Amino acid sequence: MAGTSRVLVCDDHALLRAGLRRLLESHRDIEVAGEASNADEAVERAAALEPDVVLLDIVMPGRNGIEALPDILSAAPETRVLVLSMQDDPSYVRRAFAAGASGYLLKEAADEELIEAVREVAEGRRYVHPLLGAKLASAEAPSADGSDPLSGREREVLRLLALGHTNQEIAALLFISVRTAETHRAHIMRKLGLSTRAEIVRYVLANGQLQPEPVT
Repeated sequence: MAGTSRVLVCDDHALLRAGLRRLLESHRDIEVAGEASNADEAVERAAALEPDVVLLDIVMPGRNGIEALPDILSAAPETRVLVLSMQDDPSYVRRAFAAGASGYLLKEAADEELIEAVREVAEGRRYVHPLLGAKLASAEAPSADGSDPLSGREREVLRLLALGHTNQEIAALLFISVRTAETHRAHIMRKLGLSTRAEIVRYVLANGQLQPEPVT
C-alpha cells in the first residue's frame, strides 16, 4: 500500500507483541512486517525485511536493545528505530539516541501516542515521550549548588579517558588496578549518562575540563 509504514516489533513478551500488532494494524497507514523476540533476532529480521521502523524494547534476554541498535542500523541503513521501554531514566534516553535511535517512548504511553511516535519516526523526525522531555531537561540543568556528581578520582579518570588513555594506562598512571580503573569508568558513564569515548570528549570540552598533560 502506498504511504504505508512497515514496522518490525521487537519485544521478548509474546503477548505484548500480539497487542502491539493489533494496535498498529488497526491503522491503514501502518503494517507490521514482522516480529522479533530478542536483540539478535531483531538484527536478522531488520536485515531481511528492511522495515521503515523497528519498535525496539531495551531489556531482553541476551543483548539489550541499546547494545544491538547500531547493528540494526548497520543491517538496515534506511530503517529508523523507535525505542519502546519501561526505562524512564534520562541516561537510557541519552544512550539510545547516542546509539542511533530516532525516538524513545515509554510503555505506559497511550495508544495514540504510540501511533503518533511511529508516524513521526517513519517520516524522518525525532520523537521523545513528553514525560521524558521534562526529565531530560531537569537532568541536564546545572544543580543549584553547582555540585559535581563525580568524585575527585573519577574526575582524574574522566580527564585521562578524554585524552585517549586506555584502562591499562590509566591504572598505571594513577597507581590503581585495571579493575578499579574499569569500575571508575563505568561509574562515570552511568553518572553522566555517556556511552562512548566521543561523548566523554564532548562532555569534557563542553565543561572546560580538558587541559594538556604536564610535560615531565
